[in-house]
Amino acid sequence: MPSLKHLLAFCMVAVLSCSAEAAENKTVTVVTEPSFAPFEFVEKDTTKLIGFDIDIINAICETQGYKAQVSSMGFDAQIPAILTHQTDIAISGFTITKERAKMVAFSEPYYDAGLGALISPKHVDKIKSKDDLHDITVCAQIGTSGAMFAQKLSGADVKQFNTSADAFLELEKGSCEVVISDKPVIEYYVNTSGKTNLKMLKEQLTVEQYGIVSAKDRQEITTMIAEGLKKIREDGTYDKIYKKWFGEAK
Repeated sequence: MPSLKHLLAFCMVAVLSCSAEAAENKTVTVVTEPSFAPFEFVEKDTTKLIGFDIDIINAICETQGYKAQVSSMGFDAQIPAILTHQTDIAISGFTITKERAKMVAFSEPYYDAGLGALISPKHVDKIKSKDDLHDITVCAQIGTSGAMFAQKLSGADVKQFNTSADAFLELEKGSCEVVISDKPVIEYYVNTSGKTNLKMLKEQLTVEQYGIVSAKDRQEITTMIAEGLKKIREDGTYDKIYKKWFGEAK
């Protein structure tokens, strides 16, 4: 018969083993809107979701013993999904704003961004600075800070679309004079689309910061994100991911 000491040791090993297995099996659901390259988009010739945001949330979850189950969702549906607990986390280049922060919890900023303007070739002589952004037709993605900014422009006719890709397409069709979107998204589009006739306004329109979204009443998720983000900054993982997508360490 095994001794009490041996039984206790066996039980301890079993508990630790079960705890480790449970930790490995912890999963959080994450939603993103994959038309926001290089932050989130679908890999060419596959259905795989890739991008800076995808790598960041996977790294955060991994450090905390979670698996991120990432799926697609329309941008304007994501905060409602967080509020109704249909998903645990949303990461889609969400600009941290006072209005959004009243509804949901934001992580510490994980990316410094800002809005830019992509100008139609027909209007580059007319629009040379942000002071010229009035009495124009603007394309933007619905629910984004770009659309919010556009709606405040004097005399602007704002056309909103489901994705930033749709907004860029409408610009090429001549449906609007500018697209207002996040500057790195515009830069990525210009650099990868081959559309050499498209011009970006040199002036940045705003300075913004992105945060990862969770529900205010899901403190365990909010804490997990905070601790994971801190860890990947400290161990160099964040810099590696940043360099992968933007070409230089932050």
